[in-house]
Amino acid sequence: MQSSVIDKPAGPLQREHTSPQVRRIWASAVALACAALLGVALFVTPAQAGLGSHEQLNLPKCGWIMSMDVPCVTCGMTTAFSHAARGSFLQSILAQPLGFLLAMATAMTLLVAVYVALTGSQVTRMFSRLWAPRMLWLLAALAVGSWVFKIVTYKGLVA
Repeated sequence: MQSSVIDKPAGPLQREHTSPQVRRIWASAVALACAALLGVALFVTPAQAGLGSHEQLNLPKCGWIMSMDVPCVTCGMTTAFSHAARGSFLQSILAQPLGFLLAMATAMTLLVAVYVALTGSQVTRMFSRLWAPRMLWLLAALAVGSWVFKIVTYKGLVA
């Protein structure tokens, strides 16, 4: 009897035959990247205005604000990461809601990656189901909602 299910090729951490050593190497690289990102966020002082923290990293001011007086989709992300890295979760959400969620996802990814790096576990396979098209739609909706929130707070339409 033939199976009617077509097997999709899996990524390096999802293959059943991937050795624990390969999983550990990949997980170590992911953990290092997440730790570096959160480390930079901890190094940066959150801007009191809720955006502009990225300028401490010698990055330019937001072009959208300079040309249209409206924040861009990512305005406040660095500030949100910086607040979240310090444990100021409410301030992080107020700076940029999606930035807060991404900072939390980065922290959780760091924890899972460290676990896989230490054990060689296949626990990451269960996360592969999250990356369905509906997740991309959810992320897009969260990005738009966070952007609207940032514009409303930037323009002072909400106290």
